Amino acid sequence: MSEPVIKRVSEDDKEIGDFIHEGFTAYGEQNHVVLNYEAFCFAAENDDGSIVGAVTGRAYYNEVHIGDLIVREGCRKSGVGSRLVKAVEDAYRGKGYDVITLSTFGFQAPEFYKKLGFKVEFIRESRDPRLNKIFLKKEL
Repeated sequence: MSEPVIKRVSEDDKEIGDFIHEGFTAYGEQNHVVLNYEAFCFAAENDDGSIVGAVTGRAYYNEVHIGDLIVREGCRKSGVGSRLVKAVEDAYRGKGYDVITLSTFGFQAPEFYKKLGFKVEFIRESRDPRLNKIFLKKEL
């Protein structure tokens, strides 16, 4: 067999998605762990249907991980972000997941997440403190 060629592809490709899901599921089963995988996306919309915020992520094994949270600039500090995070918490509470995890940079929203009850696990420091990466978690 020749050496495989490495190329950049879309994670949204069904074949790639199936390969990843089947691989993680099989490996978890070999180790007596249930994958419990689910991708999620919640959006906040105005009355006219325009999107003013969204949160995405993945739930797997025993954790729910928020990957991205963004709120339109004019809607920040209005409660939209808090409601999006709460939607994630409500969707996964009581379903076998222990924690919600996420990371944010120093210039982004660490104080916002702390106000929502997230605790800092660790900080990966950078030469520029604005780029310190802060890892947080919240028990479900």
